[in-house]
Amino acid sequence: MSYLVNDPDTFIEEMIDGFVAVHGEIVQRVDGGVCRAAPTPRGQVALVIGGGSGHYPAFAGLVGPGLAHGAAMGHVFASPSAHQVYEVARAAASDSGVLLSYGNYAGDVLNFDAAQERLRAEGIPTRTVVVTDDISSAGPDQRGLRRGVAGDLPVFRAAAWAAEEGRSLDETWEVAHRANERTRTLGVAFSGCTLPGAEAPLFTVPAGRMAVGLGIHGEPGIEEQDIPTARELANELVDRLLDEAPGVSGAGGDRVAVILNGLGSIKSEELFVVYGQVAKRLDAAGLIVVQPEVGEFATSFEMAGLSLTLMWLDDELERAWTSPAATAAYRRGAVTPPADSTDGHPPRSTPAPSLPPSTPRASADSQSAAAGLADCVRAIRGTVTENVDRLGRLDAVAGDGDHGIGMQRGVTAAAAAADAAVDAGAGARTTLLAAADAWAEHAGGTSGALWGLGLRAMAERFSDDLPASATGIVGGVADARDAVMRVGKARLGDKTLLDSLIPFSERLAADVRDGTPLSTAWVTAAEVATTAAEATAELLPLTGRARAHTQRSVGSPDPGAVSFALAVTAIGALVAGKKASA
Repeated sequence: MSYLVNDPDTFIEEMIDGFVAVHGEIVQRVDGGVCRAAPTPRGQVALVIGGGSGHYPAFAGLVGPGLAHGAAMGHVFASPSAHQVYEVARAAASDSGVLLSYGNYAGDVLNFDAAQERLRAEGIPTRTVVVTDDISSAGPDQRGLRRGVAGDLPVFRAAAWAAEEGRSLDETWEVAHRANERTRTLGVAFSGCTLPGAEAPLFTVPAGRMAVGLGIHGEPGIEEQDIPTARELANELVDRLLDEAPGVSGAGGDRVAVILNGLGSIKSEELFVVYGQVAKRLDAAGLIVVQPEVGEFATSFEMAGLSLTLMWLDDELERAWTSPAATAAYRRGAVTPPADSTDGHPPRSTPAPSLPPSTPRASADSQSAAAGLADCVRAIRGTVTENVDRLGRLDAVAGDGDHGIGMQRGVTAAAAAADAAVDAGAGARTTLLAAADAWAEHAGGTSGALWGLGLRAMAERFSDDLPASATGIVGGVADARDAVMRVGKARLGDKTLLDSLIPFSERLAADVRDGTPLSTAWVTAAEVATTAAEATAELLPLTGRARAHTQRSVGSPDPGAVSFALAVTAIGALVAGKKASA
């Protein structure tokens, strides 16, 4: 657990402040995370990495010459928002564009992809390499669905080397993609981890047992077994990875980069004992180890566990793996800065805070609707706060346990933004857009991206001039549903938010179309959403983090579906109460 915490809500901001204060000669703070202290030289692709906090030295500790140019930093175990990724990438970008790279998690994919679209729209060439090295999270025939864990490091190293060599964006992408295709990782854990301010770990492992195939966000392992000896564990990790060898042959096919990664509580002495046998096993398999790394590279707070990563090398990847780097947490060789590191660029400065946009003029009818929308957001905030622990427990069954916390962060920010908009005289459209953006920005993760996206789609059905209408609200719910389906790439029955959102939208539209008053139709549709959310307990997850733990999640409803049902139920109670009092 984390012993030294001021306030869990400000933990990450305070951590970043302290990190930059220590390593100011290497990094500087920018909106959304950190960048190198010196700007990216002209002609060099900027490598921007990132993900949730709680994995140091990933990701901020890997920013510096020879490695990343910037890191977007989300809340603990939650992806950075699209805005954070965009701001870090914009600060790091050069004339040669940006390569984004991160571990394969739904929230990260949603937010990094949204940032990539925005960067491209502004004329900044951008490509992405998603790291998929965790062999436990999907089979060999579904490598694109695998998580990214400690294999982030060799992929980042490959991308950074290509960028430092002056390769084009497409060439840099190719080197990083090749590194990912040749990288495999397997991890084990002997205990779970506890988020700052939380009272219990995200998962537990019985005494004397070991979880195999865990995730670095606290996702439980895919199987359990008795704790082996260090020698037995080393043999098992090596053998399982060799069974997943990428099938490379020819020059370099017998050389591997090796990372033995401690997840937080395993001490260096123990790692060295394990590595001794790893080296013997690899030698017996005819493989030549190149510059092995033993230490902490992708952690999970105090989790007791470790992972083994192998990257099968070719000549270029070996040069990349052994190239110099000088970051706060990773130093290899001697990095020689160019004579003029700015190469004509002015020194990077932290952008001045932008002034809030002026509030568009709104009619009295729209202002009244805006006040009603703000009431609805506050109602959601109330029910999320009441159920935050329950939502976390549901998420911990097969995920990382932070859904409740993320929802609470998002809706709290959304409520504050909606209230501020109403106080400024905003109309319904402007108020809901403010709430949507605040939710996405502060929640992070998958739920933050999807709620922000859905509310923004719904806002387009409102006006700052005209009063709200029942048909507009029903259409807005349908637009939100379609946006979540399009971006989240899930469907009905995949055990996601959509399993309650789709039935809610369909029933609401049908009842209003048949002449039922909106307030009555909303309450009925919320009941349908609640029943549908409870029914997800019997479904197998086909997308998201829970997909790797299909059987474990059976019997437990999807937290995203439950939180949506709670939200629309709270709005229904609010509307029914207002109608009764009127």
